[in-house]
Amino acid sequence: MTATAAQTQYRKEFVSGFEQRMSLLRQSVTKEAVIKGNQATFLVADSGSATAQTRGNNGKIPARSDTLTQPTATLVEKHDLVQRTGFDVFASQGDGRRIMQETSMGVINRDIDQTILTELATASQSTGAAATASLTLVLRAKTILGNNEVPFDNNISAVVSPAFHAYLMQIDEFASADFVNNKPFTSEQQMFRWVGVNWIVHPNLPGKGTNAEQCFMYHASAIGHACNIDELQSEIGFNAEQQYSWARTSIFMGAKLLQNAGVVTMAHDGSALVAA
Repeated sequence: MTATAAQTQYRKEFVSGFEQRMSLLRQSVTKEAVIKGNQATFLVADSGSATAQTRGNNGKIPARSDTLTQPTATLVEKHDLVQRTGFDVFASQGDGRRIMQETSMGVINRDIDQTILTELATASQSTGAAATASLTLVLRAKTILGNNEVPFDNNISAVVSPAFHAYLMQIDEFASADFVNNKPFTSEQQMFRWVGVNWIVHPNLPGKGTNAEQCFMYHASAIGHACNIDELQSEIGFNAEQQYSWARTSIFMGAKLLQNAGVVTMAHDGSALVAA
């Protein structure tokens, strides 16, 4: 019998590994582009729940002052630097420099979301003990915001875990054509709109896959994120002396809870929907 001299074929294009590569949350908050400095101060202004007054006995209209608060986000520098030797790039499969640049940008984008999630978690309002997602749970969170005079103006978002989303898909009011026009079982999306809320399914929420997942419903004006987005650096280069390639992504950023009344934590039990 003649032996077969097998040949191994290596695909030139690389296949991206499973990880979050883009920021899912920055579009849902109040954004500030920092030009200079290590702090970004937001201004939150309201009447302080003032009521209308009648003219006083002296014939004058009573005057009042507005409530002005200035929450400040302190910026910190965030970097991701990846290196490969010249031989590693030469000998490895795929475009090594492109891989380094894409993964480095992904690291920074994930950190943007984690910075926002950390601030959301400082809010004090919640729906109570952890439970699986239900129409009642969703409407309770929305009602809490409504009772706080948070406007339903298309700027309310909910960031939920994959498990939370899975339970939503079992609710008639979410999935049945008798209630909604979209068909989640035929066109599942990571971002969608339902009950007047912009929904974001996020893979990296605090406590994901446990009985203590932290999901959030919030108004864009309740959380601020500041960064030097116009000066974000995504650089690649080559060190000739030491013969290595590198890719670096850098950003200066910070987030701040602006209005506690505009954030509700939806404590969720996602422990039943994890790998065996």
